Amino acid sequence: MSSRGRGPLAGIRVIELGGIGPGPFAGMMLADMGADVVRVDRAGHVGVAAPHGSSHQVLDRGRRSLAVDLKHPAAADVVLNLVANADVLLEGFRPGVAERLGIGPDRALERNPRLVYGRMTGWGQQGPYARRAGHDINYIAVTGALEPIVGADGAPTAPLNMLGDFGGGGMLMAFGVVAALLHARRTGQGQVVDAAIVDGTALFTAMLHSMRAHGEWTEPRGGNLFDGAAPYYGVYRTADDRWISVGAIEPQFYAQLLDGLGLAEELAGVPQDDKAAWPRVRATFARRFAERTRPRWMETFAGSDACVAEVLSPAEAPGHEHMAARSVFVEHDGLTHPAPAPRFSQTPGAWPGPAPRCGEHTREVLGEAGLDRAAVDALVDAGVVRQA
Repeated sequence: MSSRGRGPLAGIRVIELGGIGPGPFAGMMLADMGADVVRVDRAGHVGVAAPHGSSHQVLDRGRRSLAVDLKHPAAADVVLNLVANADVLLEGFRPGVAERLGIGPDRALERNPRLVYGRMTGWGQQGPYARRAGHDINYIAVTGALEPIVGADGAPTAPLNMLGDFGGGGMLMAFGVVAALLHARRTGQGQVVDAAIVDGTALFTAMLHSMRAHGEWTEPRGGNLFDGAAPYYGVYRTADDRWISVGAIEPQFYAQLLDGLGLAEELAGVPQDDKAAWPRVRATFARRFAERTRPRWMETFAGSDACVAEVLSPAEAPGHEHMAARSVFVEHDGLTHPAPAPRFSQTPGAWPGPAPRCGEHTREVLGEAGLDRAAVDALVDAGVVRQA
């Protein structure tokens, strides 16, 4: 069963102008919560299995797709007609592009004063970098979030594209849209949500700046609690060439870690937070973890509060006993999906549905917007829209 019509956002209509990365992630989150998300895709992609290629089928789940040639002179009116009966519009163009296409915030809000107009960019709508190209790694670099993440060679290491694109970007957009929806429902007034990846990523550095202010984070990197220096917060290779994660920050958890490793007596005289001793303790931990396989270590720490967990690959994670018990991942259409989250006691959602074919719902959506069959045929014949 699809989540459309179910979940806490049931009844919310979202128009998503097709894009990549953080925009589709925000659309996925809204669709997961029950919103009716209609994505306006580029007409040239009509008929492909997934609007942006097979690699985006998970991100694109739960939508309906309308294929439009946004550069056609009549396209703006098509989009604005959809906006008239929508609650939200999402776009991820560079600043100024939506305006040039005739579907910028001024025209959209004129058509629908209650509209929440979400704008997803890397650098934001203003500032000297606003019109520059960029990607996740650039955005997290300038916010100070990348530099403290240290690789084995001492160089900053990108955490895939999760921190900027999806955490600082798409999730920020989804939060901003819901906040603006609450305001619109209360006041009848729509607004523009400027969701910039640099803004969202900067939010993630809040604790880091607090630690710096209190002298708990020192530079150069590689000498602090969360950047790989603390022996009780990091990863260790096991005898079978797998990895174990350790996060025993609190003293009582650290004591259980030492017990499980059989090092309580050997390290009894070494204070947990003696930074001068950290390199020696880390080397001791590394030698000990290398003596057993990952399954053996997990048996050792079963039921323990030592804050030890196996490091799983994306392929392994869905089969983990805790992930399986909570159905954190689900299988649909031969694909592994992270399940919608968070979970709600009064308004539970359901499977949001598969990714649509580009243009699969063109006629259906235009009919809902009030166009009769002859009007839709005229748009198709003129090349403004296409039906898969």
